[in-house]
Amino acid sequence: MTQTMRWFGPGDTVRLRDIRQAGATEVVTALHEVPNGAVWQRDAIAARKAVVQAAGLDWTVVESLPVDEALKTRSGDWDRLIDHYRQSLRNLAACGIRVVTYNFMPLLDWTRTDLGWELPDGARALRFEPIAVAAYDLFILRRAGAAGDYDAATQAAAETRYAAMDDEARAALERTIIAGLPGSEEGFTSAEFRQAISTYDGIDATTLRDNHVAFLQAVCPLADELDIKLVVHPDDPPFPIFGLPRVVSTEADVTDLFTRVPNASNGLCMCTGSFGVRADNDLPGMVDRLGSRIGFLHLRSVQREPGGAFHEAAHLEGDARMTAVMAAVHRLSRREARSIPMRPDHGHQMLDDLQRTTNPGYSLLGRLRGLAELRGLERGIAYAAGVTP
Repeated sequence: MTQTMRWFGPGDTVRLRDIRQAGATEVVTALHEVPNGAVWQRDAIAARKAVVQAAGLDWTVVESLPVDEALKTRSGDWDRLIDHYRQSLRNLAACGIRVVTYNFMPLLDWTRTDLGWELPDGARALRFEPIAVAAYDLFILRRAGAAGDYDAATQAAAETRYAAMDDEARAALERTIIAGLPGSEEGFTSAEFRQAISTYDGIDATTLRDNHVAFLQAVCPLADELDIKLVVHPDDPPFPIFGLPRVVSTEADVTDLFTRVPNASNGLCMCTGSFGVRADNDLPGMVDRLGSRIGFLHLRSVQREPGGAFHEAAHLEGDARMTAVMAAVHRLSRREARSIPMRPDHGHQMLDDLQRTTNPGYSLLGRLRGLAELRGLERGIAYAAGVTP
């Protein structure tokens, strides 16, 4: 595998030299300063790549080139936005970018309810708790029709949780869920979020799937010509939330997507953390079966908790079965004679990083630990298979 780490650009408190010392050879990054739907200009891409290369690293994987909401709802300036996306792909290809990550999640990227949940060893992790989501949805957001999405027991528990929170705790929950994360392109207030949700009225999972297919049919032929792999990041968490459909949550979802859009450029970012929230996703089997469609790997693990909650586990712990996943990745790499870009995802906040301000999930030391563990696991599997590093 090609070892990478995510970098959020010049404003990131994790420096490029830190990433190089952690053992990565490349970064994955994006032009986060460019508004969604605007063209990524070639000069800006080349300038960012020059900064990365001057630090002794490379940049060949974008994470992410955002898909504007009008493309997801197939409304408004769809044709113009498709042209912008195509031009961004041309400019990226001209600068040597070969993998472009995107997601098709309505409105929100990854969603958590706690960005600093304390673990028994004192490190801090990201956590998702359904009752906290329901408390926000029902009593802070006050989304129309929200009550119909929760059973009576969940509503009662959410009301109890809301009543126990003071104003500061309620505001913190709102910020955590919808106000945008560092490095993200957009955020909302609750009033803006209610309005944004209304733009998805009448768009169910079937319609969203059709819109996703229409987007890919419009951009994949060009991506094929440019030799760029478009890799979709799975839903995080992998189920509907706030009444919004999510359609990249299971192996069946992505298999259907590849069947409907068979272009070689239509690929997958295999995120073991996102898919791993669902016990019915067989992660090692997905690597084996989806094989050549996988263009990028996000390797992390979650620990599923009773009641649907989960938190980010250490990279080799939790429910991901990371040894089996890595063995499947090794088989895939040997079978297809290619090095797949990989990054450790969502490391714990630990040690000195507990006193530093870093992007949630992207502290240096937790990801350094994860990268070291994953590199060691990969090398051990290769050695056991008779491959001398």
